[in-house]
Amino acid sequence: MTNQLPFKISVLVFIRNQDGDHLLIKRSKAPNLGNWSPIGGKLDMHLGESPYECARRETQEEVGLEIGDADLRCFGYIAEKSYEGTGHWLMFLFDCQQAIDALPPTIKEGHFAFFSRKAIDALAIPQTDRTLLWPYYDRFKNGFVGLRANCEPGGELTLVEELKLGCDKAS
Repeated sequence: MTNQLPFKISVLVFIRNQDGDHLLIKRSKAPNLGNWSPIGGKLDMHLGESPYECARRETQEEVGLEIGDADLRCFGYIAEKSYEGTGHWLMFLFDCQQAIDALPPTIKEGHFAFFSRKAIDALAIPQTDRTLLWPYYDRFKNGFVGLRANCEPGGELTLVEELKLGCDKAS
């Protein structure tokens, strides 16, 4: 039963270079093995880490970029039920306001590359990123969105928009 699955809280951080290209990591381990994704990671809940603290830590650990809370803009959350059949996720979505200067070195989680927003649509990305994450990033990176997704394997991906504030046209 899906209610027996663990519940995890994480962050995704959208980082760009000076040209506006997005920094993505090709994941070398689950979740999203072999797919391109924004950077991110799980909160250290046992330490009482907040989503902002987690986003700052993950940005420093994964790409070596030191940022503060003022460099992060939380533009939404996605609550995913039964993602890949392994757990329930609550993901906080952050847009980094500080550009990165160079491509970070490869880390144990994967290797990095920059992509234009248009090029991302042709990449190997998780289906939930294709249908949920990037379209909502395009519309709400300057607003706020709350989403609930049923991702149970074998079922149809269903989505509920719980909250929408401020909407930009797709880039």
